[in-house]
Amino acid sequence: MSFTKNLGRFEDDMRTLREKRTQPGWSFCEYFMVQEELAFVFEMLQQFEDALVQYDELDALFTQYVLNFGAGDTANWLGSFCAPVNNWSGLLLRRPIDMEKRDGIQRGEASLLDLRSYLFSRQPWEVTQRALELLHNCVQELRLLEVSVVEGALDCWVFLSCLEVLHRIEGCCDQAQLAANCSHTVGLWAYATDKLKSLGELCGLVSEKGPTSEDLNRTVDLLAGLGDERPETVSSLQSPYKKLKEALSSVEAFERHYLELSHAAMEMYRAISRLRSARLVGKSLAEFYMKKGDPEKAEAFLQEALKSYVSEGWSLPVTHTRKQIAECQKLLGRTEDYFQTSALLAGDANLTMEERKHFCQEILTFAGKSEDQSDKVTLSMGVFSQLTRLQFQPATASVHSGAVLQVEINLRCLMPVSVHIQQLAASIHFDLERAGTNGRSKGAARQTIPGTVEFSHDTSSAGPSSSSGGPPLELEEIQDRSPTDNSLNSTGVVCKNTHLVMRLPESISPPDTPNCVSPPAVTLKEGAQMLKVQDVTLEPGNNSITFTAPSGQPGTYTLRQLFATVGQVQFVLPHIYPSVQYEVYSQEPQLTVEPLSEPLLAGLSQMVKFTLLTGHYTVKKGDALQLSNIDTMPILPSTSCSARISNPTGELVGESALSIQSSEKVTSISLPATPPYHTLEFQLEVLCIIPSGSDHPPNERLTNGEVRHRPRSYSHPDTPMTAIDQRMSIDCPWSIYSTLLALTFYIPFKTKHSLLSAGNRKYIQLESLNTKTQQLLCSKHSLFCLWEVRWQDDLPSCLQCVFSTNFSPLKQDVSAFKPFQYQFQLERVTTLYSVRAEILPPAGEQNCRSGFLCGLEVCITRLTDLQRRDRRGQQDRH
Repeated sequence: MSFTKNLGRFEDDMRTLREKRTQPGWSFCEYFMVQEELAFVFEMLQQFEDALVQYDELDALFTQYVLNFGAGDTANWLGSFCAPVNNWSGLLLRRPIDMEKRDGIQRGEASLLDLRSYLFSRQPWEVTQRALELLHNCVQELRLLEVSVVEGALDCWVFLSCLEVLHRIEGCCDQAQLAANCSHTVGLWAYATDKLKSLGELCGLVSEKGPTSEDLNRTVDLLAGLGDERPETVSSLQSPYKKLKEALSSVEAFERHYLELSHAAMEMYRAISRLRSARLVGKSLAEFYMKKGDPEKAEAFLQEALKSYVSEGWSLPVTHTRKQIAECQKLLGRTEDYFQTSALLAGDANLTMEERKHFCQEILTFAGKSEDQSDKVTLSMGVFSQLTRLQFQPATASVHSGAVLQVEINLRCLMPVSVHIQQLAASIHFDLERAGTNGRSKGAARQTIPGTVEFSHDTSSAGPSSSSGGPPLELEEIQDRSPTDNSLNSTGVVCKNTHLVMRLPESISPPDTPNCVSPPAVTLKEGAQMLKVQDVTLEPGNNSITFTAPSGQPGTYTLRQLFATVGQVQFVLPHIYPSVQYEVYSQEPQLTVEPLSEPLLAGLSQMVKFTLLTGHYTVKKGDALQLSNIDTMPILPSTSCSARISNPTGELVGESALSIQSSEKVTSISLPATPPYHTLEFQLEVLCIIPSGSDHPPNERLTNGEVRHRPRSYSHPDTPMTAIDQRMSIDCPWSIYSTLLALTFYIPFKTKHSLLSAGNRKYIQLESLNTKTQQLLCSKHSLFCLWEVRWQDDLPSCLQCVFSTNFSPLKQDVSAFKPFQYQFQLERVTTLYSVRAEILPPAGEQNCRSGFLCGLEVCITRLTDLQRRDRRGQQDRH
C-alpha cells in the first residue's frame, strides 16, 4: 500500500508540473526526465503498455509545441531544439538506453534528432509500425522549427535510420515474421532507396562524368557528420554506417548499393501486390539510368510507370513520363516509337503550345524527307486525330448499284498546327455473300443501316490510349435460317475482335509481352475497294471531309481502317468502331399498272397508268411491251401518248412520244431509251365491257400459253359494288417470262325489275341503284326486252315477242345510293292466247294418288279479240 500511495503522489506531482507548462521558465527537458522516471517504474514492474503510454504522452506534448511554433506560438525552451544539427548518425536500437542522448536531453543540449531518436529507441516492440511515421515527422518538424541542416545531412540520417530499423528487425525475427511484416518494412526499403539516390545526385555519383572536386568536399562533410561508428556495429560487415560510407566512396559502389536497394523494394512491393508502388520505384530507377547514360534500361521502367499513371488517370505524370520516354527513344534511334510518342505529346493539352509545336514539328520534318519506302513510318491515328462522326448521303446508307453515295466524316485534329495530308483514305471490306437483290438480302430481310454514326471518346482520360479496359467489343448478330423456307432457326451474337479482347491480365503478363500504353504497331491493309480523297488540310480542332463511296457491285461494304498519309508518315486507325456499313443492292425491273382514279368503273373508258422502274436494266431504243388483247377490256386507240422519264430522286429528265401498234391479239408499245434505276411512266385508255348473262365466249389462250378465262363478276367484300377482275399478260424485253397484271373494275349500278298488272294492263318497273359515292349523270337511255314463252312438246317449240321502246327516267341526276325507278306501259302486245293447265285429284280426295284416275283442266284465254277496257276473255273449257 505504501508503494501504491507513493506512486500516486508521484503522478500527482508530475501532473502539477505539466500544468505549469505555460509559465515562464518551464522546461520540457526537466519535465521529460520526471515522466520518464514513471515510465522506468512501469517497465521494472513489467507493465510495458503503461510505460509506452508515458513516452507517447511525451511525444504528443512535444509535437504539439512544434506545431504551435509553426503557427507562431513560441516557447523559450524550444531554442535548444532549434540549434543547427551537427550530427546525423541515425537511430540506435541496439542499446536498451542510449545514455548519451539521454544525458543531452537532461542537460538541455539535445537536438531535435537526438530527442526523436531517443524516444523511438524506447519503444522497440512497435518499431516497424512507427518507424516510417517517425522519419517523415522529423523531416517536417525540422522545417517547422527552421533548423539549419547541412544539405544532405537529413538524407544521411533517414538512410541510416531506415537500415538500422531493418537490420534490427532481421536480427530478432524469423522468415515467417518478416514476411508477415513486409507491408511495414517495404516502406522503409523504398524510403532508404530514395534518400540514397538523393545523396548520389548531391555528391555527383549519378552523372556520366563522375563527381567534381566540389562534390568530393561535400561528401567529406557529410561523412564527418556521421561521427565514429558505434561499438555495437563495428564488427558487422552490413552495418548501415559501413554501407553509407562505402556507397558515397565511389561511383561503382554507389551504383551497386542503389540497385540492390531498388530491386529489393520493387520485389517486396510486387510480393504484396502493390504494383503501382513498385512502378514508382522503377520510375526513380529509370531517372537514375537516364543520368547514367543508359536510356534502354530507363525506357523499360518508364513504360511500366506509365501504365499505372494512364490506368489511374494521372494526367500530369503521364505527360511528364512520356516526355522522358520520348527522350529515351530519340537517344536509342527508334524512329517510329519516337514519333509515336511525339504525336501523343503534340496533342497533349498539359504541355505549353511551344512544346506541342516542337514535337509536332519533329514529325512534320521527318515526313517531308525524300520519298524512300524503307524510311516510311506507320503511326496510330488516335495520336493524330479522332474520328468523331460519320454521315451517309442518302441517309439510308443503302443505294442501288451505280448510284452516287457520299460519306462525310468529321475528324478532330489533335495537332497544334495545320497539317497537310496527301491522301486520306478508308479501306473497305466487301461482302458478296450478303449482296442484295430487289433491295433485300439473300438470307434475311435487310436490316436498317444507320445513316449517321457517332464515335465517343473519353476526354477525361490522359490520352488516346489511356483506357484501362482494353478495346471495346465489336459485336455482330448472326442468324441461322432454313434453306428451304428461309425461316429463322436460331440467332446469336459473335465478337469479331476476340483476338484483341481476350488477353492475359496485366498482372500475369509474361515479361516479354509488348506494352500497350503507347498505341501498338498497326499495319495498313489496302483493299480493292477504298474511299479516297487527295490533298486535305486539317486545321486544329474539328474538320469535315467528304468521300464518294464505291457502289458498282451489289453487296455489303464495311469500313475497316482509316489512314492519313503525311509524307513519309502514315497515321492508321486499325479498327473503326462502332462498325460502319453501307449496302449496294441490285433491283430487277418492276412494271405496275394502276388507275389514275379509284375505283375503275366498268362500261366507261378510263385512263390507267403504266409505271416501269427500270432497276439495273437499260431500256434500249426499240424495246417494246407486248400486251395481250382482251375482248372484254380493249385498249382504246389514242392519237397522242407520251412517256415521262424521271431519275431516282423524282426529277423529270425527259419526255418522249410512244408508238403504239395493235393487231388482233397483241398491242405493242415501243419504249423510249431509259437509263438504269429510272422511272418510265405513260397512260393508256381502257374500257371494261360489262358481260351479258347469255354471252358465253369460248376460252382463249394468252400469249404465254395460259388459258384466258372469261372474267366473272362477284360481290367485293369491302364494298357494296359488283367487281370484275380483268387480267392481262405483258411480255417484257428484260424477261423470258410474261408479267401477269390484274385490274379490278366495278359495275356502277345495281338494277332489278318487276312485272305489275292492273286489270288487263301490264307494267314493267325497273329500279337502278348507284353504288358509288359520287353522283352520276345518265343520258340517251333505251330499253330492250326479250321475252321467251315455252309450250308443250306437241305445240310449236318457241313463241317470242319483242318490243322496244324509248323511255325517260323520272330523275336524270342520280345521287349516290339513291335508287331511281322507271315505269313502262306496254303499247303493243303480240301474244294471242294465255294458256293455263291444272291437274285435279279424284272427287273426295285431297291429293293425287298412284293408280287413281285424275282429271286435267286446261284453260285457254283469247286476248286479241277482246276490247281493251274491262272486258273479260272468253274461256273454253274441255
